[in-house]
Amino acid sequence: MNSLLKIPSLLLGLIKPKSNKLEIECYGQGDSAIEMQQIQQIIEWLFASLMNAGYQGMSHLIWDLGEQDWKQVALTGLLRDEPVFLYRCNDRPSLPPEHCYWRLMTEYSSLRIYQLEVLER
Repeated sequence: MNSLLKIPSLLLGLIKPKSNKLEIECYGQGDSAIEMQQIQQIIEWLFASLMNAGYQGMSHLIWDLGEQDWKQVALTGLLRDEPVFLYRCNDRPSLPPEHCYWRLMTEYSSLRIYQLEVLER
């Protein structure tokens, strides 16, 4: 029943007009114990990576403490065809939504950034 209540917010996210400029929306940043300088470096790296890939639009960055439920954020991004990233603040990332996985982005030196990918059937 609880997931049925989230359907209207997912649908609203789908009809929201897509951005034509590069934006990174962050979630959970206030919960993490990461210093502002480190946060800035991570966002700058992600911004440069997205620009280098030629991406324009909204992307999502989750500051994850582990064992958190980010399914609504992740699914909204996936349904709108927007990249979803996760920065692992603790030992393990939170579980991805069903039929998805967190792909480690080895391009970043800390090995703590993941991109949400859909499992191939």
